[in-house]
Amino acid sequence: MTKNPLTDALDVYLDLGRRPYTEVVSQLEHALQCAWLAERESGDGDLVAAAFLHDIGHMMQKHGQDAADRGINDKHEAIARGWAERHFNARVAQAVGLHVEAKRYLCATRPGYFETLSPASVTSLELQGGPMSDAEVKAFEAQPHYQDAVKVREWDDRAKVAGLETPDIDHFRPYMESALAA
Repeated sequence: MTKNPLTDALDVYLDLGRRPYTEVVSQLEHALQCAWLAERESGDGDLVAAAFLHDIGHMMQKHGQDAADRGINDKHEAIARGWAERHFNARVAQAVGLHVEAKRYLCATRPGYFETLSPASVTSLELQGGPMSDAEVKAFEAQPHYQDAVKVREWDDRAKVAGLETPDIDHFRPYMESALAA
């Protein structure tokens, strides 16, 4: 790894991110689609960066891309959050680290949300603890930037369109550069 965390992250996506995973798109396609949705719908640079980076933990964990299919919770969000906390601002790290909890939250609080999940998201939801309890909902809502994580999650759910044309990785670099920790 270099001493530039952004270059390292983009290299991970360009190398490992092109491999197929359990959705109909690669990790790179998923990241690009998610960031593009964030850019178009929010224009918020921190959210664009978080949307691009939210699943980097899938490529950093050691269980393989089919971990959930084998009944393993890869805890990719915790891996990604730890990495993001070392290199990016707190808002980006929080949104990255809470995007799985946001899925559990939305399953508990938004009627009909569960039915919108992809089969892979349903499988992983079971491994991640299922819908939140009332106490977990209250604790989640007490966290700073939880609403950012919900937005990232919503884009995450929609960023699974095979063959969708998006801007390339260099288009999103400036958002991530400005979100780097001081």
